[in-house]
Amino acid sequence: MCPLHEARYYTVGSNQVVTCNLCPNLCKIRKGDKGRCNVRLNRDGKLYATNYGLVSSVTHDPIEKKPLYHFLPGTCTYSIGTIGCNLFCLFCQNWHISRADPDNYHYGLKELSPTEAAQDAKYSGCSSVAYTYNEPFIWYEWVLDTTKEVRKNGQKNVLVTNGYIEEEPLRELLPVIDAANVDLKGDQQFYKELCKVAHQEAVLQTCKIMYEQKVHLEITTLLIPTKNDSEKQLLEIINFILDELGPEVPLHFSRYFPNYKLNLPPTPVETLFKARSLALEAGLKYVYLGNIFGDAGSETHCKKCGALLIRRQGYSTRIVGLTKDMRCKKCNTFADIVY
Repeated sequence: MCPLHEARYYTVGSNQVVTCNLCPNLCKIRKGDKGRCNVRLNRDGKLYATNYGLVSSVTHDPIEKKPLYHFLPGTCTYSIGTIGCNLFCLFCQNWHISRADPDNYHYGLKELSPTEAAQDAKYSGCSSVAYTYNEPFIWYEWVLDTTKEVRKNGQKNVLVTNGYIEEEPLRELLPVIDAANVDLKGDQQFYKELCKVAHQEAVLQTCKIMYEQKVHLEITTLLIPTKNDSEKQLLEIINFILDELGPEVPLHFSRYFPNYKLNLPPTPVETLFKARSLALEAGLKYVYLGNIFGDAGSETHCKKCGALLIRRQGYSTRIVGLTKDMRCKKCNTFADIVY
């Protein structure tokens, strides 16, 4: 196992109790204990990241799998993950790594330094590196170090994140981040009931700061029957994007299937189509559907004339109606795509 790496963003109080200031959980951690994320340890009044340099998963993915539909379409991204998370979602699909403990993880963890990870990514042939699978903010120190090395090699950095982070560490990281997909799960009650955290507003703040800092941003919402799929709840998300980010920010509605501790029936497909129609009617320009059979809701059309710009079949992507500078061939409107 890698040696313990001192964490950033913590303060020390009486009796060597530390407060972790990385995310809004603001865990107060006694000596010898870990935070709620399972990976930040108080040892003798110092906070350590016990997962620094420990990789649970590494592979090549289509960038569309993140999902990012408007960032380097048709390219691959070098995807890396570790263990741990600062949310506690009852429906988590990666619970075996998000709820894992470095001391008791039975599937094996590979040691990888930031320099080694950047070199592997460089020779992968991918255009970008994605910090994904579990929550990358819980890997903060390693991600910060690695993104800097990746940038030196001319590749892009991508976060696939729940967005649950304090403002100061977020602002330190964003200068080396090129794109992000933020999982905006639902309203305040949804986060309290199903994610077991209290500050949904922190996720909204993350989205706004990313947008202000010119990070390419896309939003994903997993629709769970009776939990976040009412018209009122959907409009709260849609109007937040319209009012605080912009109508060109892509929104992905994804279909829920039973997982981990939540056993509700799968989301009816018609619910996703209704949500997409609601978002488009409200004024969002790009609304996509995920986790459904077939390709409906996956194509990109011109926001002005409606011409087909990108055809997607699963994760296979074909650019059909775009010029080299990402404009519609039919009407010359910019397609809001980074390429």
